[in-house]
Amino acid sequence: MIVNTELENKGNLFPSKLIDFKKDVDKLYFTADNDVILQLTVVRDSLLRFRYTTVGNFDNDFSYAITKYASIGYNKLEIEEKKDRYEITTSKLRCEISKESMRVAIYDVIDGKLINQDETGFHWEESYQYGGNVVKMSKVSNDGESYYGLGDKPNHLNLKGKRYNNWVTDSYAYGKDTDPIYKAIPFYTGLHHGKAYGIFFDNTFRTSFDFAHERRNVTSFWSQGGEMNYYFFYGPKMNDVVESYTDLTGKPHHLPPLWALGFHQCKWSYYPESKVKEITSTFRKLKIPCDAIYLDIDYMDGFRCFTWNKDYFPDPKRMVKELSEDGFKTVAIIDPGIKIDKDYSVFKEALEKDYFCKRADGDYMKGKVWPGECYFPDFTNPEVRDWWSGLFQELIEDIGIKGVWNDMNEPAVMEVPNKTFPDDVRHDYDGNPCSHRKAHNIYGMQMARATYQGLKKYSYPKRPFVITRSAYSGTQRYTSTWTGDNVATWEHLWIANIQAQRMAMSGFSFAGSDIGGFAEQPQGELFTRWVQLGVFHPFFRVHSSGDHGDQEPWAFDEDVTDIVRKFIEIRYQLLPYLYTAFWNYADHGTPLLKSLVLFDQDDVQTHYRTDEFIFGEQILACPVLEPNAKGRRMYIPKGNWYNFWTDEVLKGGREMWIDADIDSMPIFVKEGAIIPKYPIQQYVGEKEIKEITLDVYYKKGKEESELFSDANDGFDYTKGRYSLRNFMLTGRKNELIINQHKEGKFITPYETFKVQIHGLPFEIGEVQIDNETISLKHLKSNGTISFVVDKNFSELHIIGKASKSK
Repeated sequence: MIVNTELENKGNLFPSKLIDFKKDVDKLYFTADNDVILQLTVVRDSLLRFRYTTVGNFDNDFSYAITKYASIGYNKLEIEEKKDRYEITTSKLRCEISKESMRVAIYDVIDGKLINQDETGFHWEESYQYGGNVVKMSKVSNDGESYYGLGDKPNHLNLKGKRYNNWVTDSYAYGKDTDPIYKAIPFYTGLHHGKAYGIFFDNTFRTSFDFAHERRNVTSFWSQGGEMNYYFFYGPKMNDVVESYTDLTGKPHHLPPLWALGFHQCKWSYYPESKVKEITSTFRKLKIPCDAIYLDIDYMDGFRCFTWNKDYFPDPKRMVKELSEDGFKTVAIIDPGIKIDKDYSVFKEALEKDYFCKRADGDYMKGKVWPGECYFPDFTNPEVRDWWSGLFQELIEDIGIKGVWNDMNEPAVMEVPNKTFPDDVRHDYDGNPCSHRKAHNIYGMQMARATYQGLKKYSYPKRPFVITRSAYSGTQRYTSTWTGDNVATWEHLWIANIQAQRMAMSGFSFAGSDIGGFAEQPQGELFTRWVQLGVFHPFFRVHSSGDHGDQEPWAFDEDVTDIVRKFIEIRYQLLPYLYTAFWNYADHGTPLLKSLVLFDQDDVQTHYRTDEFIFGEQILACPVLEPNAKGRRMYIPKGNWYNFWTDEVLKGGREMWIDADIDSMPIFVKEGAIIPKYPIQQYVGEKEIKEITLDVYYKKGKEESELFSDANDGFDYTKGRYSLRNFMLTGRKNELIINQHKEGKFITPYETFKVQIHGLPFEIGEVQIDNETISLKHLKSNGTISFVVDKNFSELHIIGKASKSK
């Protein structure tokens, strides 16, 4: 007879005193007498991993987030045992671990200052409902500390005082305070006293973060299961923290094809074929540049993936070829839900091979999505991923689709309260079987990975282009992303700006929003302002739900069409600049967009700015976010900046009013910058580009700029067939010198540079190219001085009249 039916709730449990220490190469093990073990791994001098177990041994060490290409290795490792603590020292950090409580404190080894310390540190609570533990970590929040990152949260850039959850969720028409939404990126950067550090909590269960919300001096993070397993990155520059995190979780496996950085037009849905052709021909007729047209779910036969509705699209191969001849790449949507239909080959094959997700007791996971009742492939099984990637052969290799867009992959399920799978669904998890509680946040990532592998195989020798809605840390290796089902409101324009910046500081730069809003209908002014912002987002696509009205650039009045055309043309002119920034992102992990705090963390004024951001390295952009505006107040960061439209030079470090009527937006160029520009094209590859314009912005002092070029597609650049030009500008009172250094084996199709000089403070007396004087009759001055030089010059020397006469 059972007498005691009360469950003993033990509450929070903590490590006890340390009783043992051992070292195994780069891994240090600290054991407490209640079986808690801390495994501290020295990954790099500025990167430490903390992993805890409460049962005396560790589970298999497996992560979808960490790339096999991550940099590892350190220059120094010393361990010293003191009376009350252990001290671990690298060339960058000193980590102290308390013998009494296992609490951690981390210091800058150079100046000895504290960077980060545990408050109560690691603790846990037994989970009687599921087994295992709820694992928790609390840290001291320092005076004046700010927090950034966490992926696509639609709120203020600075996370201080907020609390968030990570559980990827289909959040149609989300708002500023909606949480959670589509992505789970459990990485943040802390900044205090001029130093930045990062924490990546690599745990795929539902995780939560509290940034001094509950208690003003404590920041904490916890998870509903799994391990307390986090990485600590040290800067002290924010940019170094973000680059280090991106290196660990993976830089994009390759550059995107250049056309993927052009303008894209999408709607739910363009059909039949005649409608698609009407849209594309109107772009060409109105001379509005566009590179890609999208097919949403209505191109399929009854929403069955990898099929075509032959009433709407009788000959998709011919249509895709004709669109291609007109300069349009076709991108098609693919969702994870596979219709239950015994006559549907994809369903039949997956059923026969046992590839669908199952519930705990063995029944298939059934859910309603667009096709009706569906089963769902288990993308955490490598065999299923291989099968899925093979399904793309016809779509890509035969029909000629150039990109695939994965939607609904949270996974989204209709007409159920939690909008997704039940917790008891089982997954293979690459040989580490688990429930949906653990696999949920990475399901969409693994679908996107399988899609990427299929496109890479069947697009070869061209580069694949994939887009995903759901993502976990590391998804940036495979795909681009967008911010999900937003709304045509001014608030959502603000949100789109925040989300793109936050994604970039969370290692995922190739992102954009549904320009104009997915739900509801924008007015012409909102659409215009949104396109202006979208020009400066890496992924540049208009997308709408369609049932609210049309959202093409000509769907409003003629004024809107003209302004939108002008801004899309600016995007196409800036493609070599953006492509160069993308090369830096793929090569070094450098964010494509930099919030002002990422650009200049030493200026405290930047810590709470949300609107302004740096595009690439040298262009400052600030969207106009209110209706009827003739301009706005904005913060210009420290330094001197040229107004993009007028060449007026403004001294930064202050807030000021900037005129920007509907046909303009505040754009500035950093002094000393050399900005490469293409001629305007209707699509990438329309013209063979024989000359690139270099807009040179005079500066007294030095400034470096770069220009990366390759074949704009394919993988030859990975074998050294690229061209990287480094320009060093040196400006003095009476002269301007530009030195060029080139590396790489690629022979660029352009032969010359048209050099346009802005803000030259002296009259030109002489121009020398590689010590040879050129005739001044070639100089054109129309407010801007310009001349043409051979692309392979080593030194360009412009000398003022006064200094020549001396």
